Amino acid sequence: MNDLLPHGIAAPDRGALPSEPEPYPNWTVLRWLFLFRLLLAVSLTSVFSVHGALPAQGTEQAPLVWIVLPVYALMLLVGAVGLIRRWPGPERQLQLTITVDIVVFTLLMHAAGGVDSGLGLLLAISVAAGALLMEGRLSLFFASLAAIAVIGEATFSQFYHDLASPHYTQAGLLGVTFFTVALLAQVLYRRIRAAEWLAARRKVDIADLAKLNAFIIQSMTTGILIVDGERQVQMLNIAAKQLLGQNDVHPGARLAAIAPQLAAWLDHSVEVSRKSLQRPTTTILAGHRELRPSLQWLGERRASGVVIFLEDQQELTKEAQQIKLASLGTLTASIAHNIRNPLSAISHAAQLLAESPQLAADDRHLLDIVRRNGERIEEIIQSILQLSRRRQPQPEAIDLGPWLRELCEDFRASHGVGPQTVALRQRADTESVVTVDARHLRQIIVNLCENALKHGTHGERAPFVEIQVERRRGTTRIEVLDNGPGIAPDKAQEIFNPFYTTSASGTGLGLYIARELAETNGVLLEYIARQPHGCCFRLTFQT
Repeated sequence: MNDLLPHGIAAPDRGALPSEPEPYPNWTVLRWLFLFRLLLAVSLTSVFSVHGALPAQGTEQAPLVWIVLPVYALMLLVGAVGLIRRWPGPERQLQLTITVDIVVFTLLMHAAGGVDSGLGLLLAISVAAGALLMEGRLSLFFASLAAIAVIGEATFSQFYHDLASPHYTQAGLLGVTFFTVALLAQVLYRRIRAAEWLAARRKVDIADLAKLNAFIIQSMTTGILIVDGERQVQMLNIAAKQLLGQNDVHPGARLAAIAPQLAAWLDHSVEVSRKSLQRPTTTILAGHRELRPSLQWLGERRASGVVIFLEDQQELTKEAQQIKLASLGTLTASIAHNIRNPLSAISHAAQLLAESPQLAADDRHLLDIVRRNGERIEEIIQSILQLSRRRQPQPEAIDLGPWLRELCEDFRASHGVGPQTVALRQRADTESVVTVDARHLRQIIVNLCENALKHGTHGERAPFVEIQVERRRGTTRIEVLDNGPGIAPDKAQEIFNPFYTTSASGTGLGLYIARELAETNGVLLEYIARQPHGCCFRLTFQT
């Protein structure tokens, strides 16, 4: 799966997330058990220091207490060294620990007055610890050992102290308690281990799901940002970084620092949502891209975070363009079938009629009108077919310097003009390499130059077309300028519409085709008015 993950996303680490929990006993559990035994030893020492030997049997057993407790402290010290050195293994250390505790607690119970002292419950704790930590194994052995120790202590006390009423009943009940605790501990152990195993599996599943979600989010072409209530970026995917032009953004950065326009849009959206509960849809400029953002609240208003979705307006335009081209293809097929054949017949009949010597001058004038309009209709059909049949872009790296010089020379030769009519201006030290379909770019510039020659006459001056190339702020621009009368401001928004023309002989498709080709290649084509007169058509390339 690693080969499928994008840069910066790692696959789940199966070694770090085991499918089963760590078995008992382990070193972590043994350390906690050591701390419990140390606390218990300190508590017993304090109790015996305050109350002596719990004078149920007088002071005869006091020396035994102060022999057992130091020995127990020494055993704790040895156990601490074993934990540090991790020798012997966890199971052997636990076996020795439980055995030592049973012996020590039995001697302390005897010193404190036997079964009646209540210290036999410490043996139950040891048995329970052994049953839990040994995975049920040896749990009955520890229970048997503790029961034998209690009964042995009762027997020893009867003969040694000549007790009138032996404590066999209490000792037997305590032994039964040990076996009950051991059995219950086994049941509890199984349930605990099942819960741990299930938790470990869920941990792996959640980690896998988180990685899968991250992989899906990072693979999406839609930019996604998660912003908290303090307007700090908590997460963003690769597409968002590319759309915002911020490849080094890390979680925790402020949105206003990496995308001021987006932060202002978000604040405006918050205010609008408070007043009308509507989410405005608009476009913003981030870097050199036109983006369409939308948001989804993660909670209640500003106090909670939001998910911001970023879509490239250019990509949306391309999708719409594909839909338009599909529809246009169907339309042009119908036009070619239903119009071109009758038009060819009309043109051919007009040509044959024009060869007749009996036609009067007025009739020939009418035939010229038929011929000119037939040619115009043919030109319109050719333009539409050219638009619908154009191939998908095949981008390649183009050095604009020599490429434009060759294009200008070909254009001058084909149109019979010289450098005084069509000129190229480019700084010698400007390196301009763009990635675009060369045939599409050629058609765009030729269309713009032909349009400039056709409409670039102002007063008595001859038309003049100038092509300029410049590089500015990470973008490359090609500008086609003329010295004509320019375009009225109220008409400037309509010049890229299909079939819009101010010429009686024009088709109105030249600028439309140029812009469609530009958008297909990811190039921005825009019109800019010149002062005091003239037109400027600018092509902007992202590099």
